[in-house]
Amino acid sequence: MEITLRVNGVPRKADVDPRMSLLDLLRERLGLIGAKKGCDHGQCGACTVLIDGRRANSCLALAVAVDDRDITTVEGLADGDELHPLQAAFLEHDAFQCGYCTPGQLCSAEGMLGEPGPSAITEDLLTDPGLTPDEIRERMSGNLCRCGAYVNIVTAIGEVAR
Repeated sequence: MEITLRVNGVPRKADVDPRMSLLDLLRERLGLIGAKKGCDHGQCGACTVLIDGRRANSCLALAVAVDDRDITTVEGLADGDELHPLQAAFLEHDAFQCGYCTPGQLCSAEGMLGEPGPSAITEDLLTDPGLTPDEIRERMSGNLCRCGAYVNIVTAIGEVAR
């Protein structure tokens, strides 16, 4: 099937097998290797990208399902040579070690910053709580870091959220 999508603001066409994941399309066909294949089951978040501004596990999304949609990968967060504020904060706060999960963490954090409303730990479900460290940890819980850089990741995201 031929699909058309906008990846990091650039219109792209691709001929895909209906069973191909968005992750495989990005990495194998489009050469965008920022999103990582971690578990390939949607459990680790290493493949997180933004689909129409909302975070999604690209290993679980079929490429045909994103026809005519906007996809943002970690490669599309920066503005040319100017780092995205989250990227700069991750560097400043040493919010990575091996770096394998970092692209997914960055895309997930960018999506999370635009998601209003309570989370599973919010006491008053009728409020839109501030992004406290606990709220950030809860909202980022789908992105695993095997190196354990969580403290610095939460600090970096908190700085950008303020």
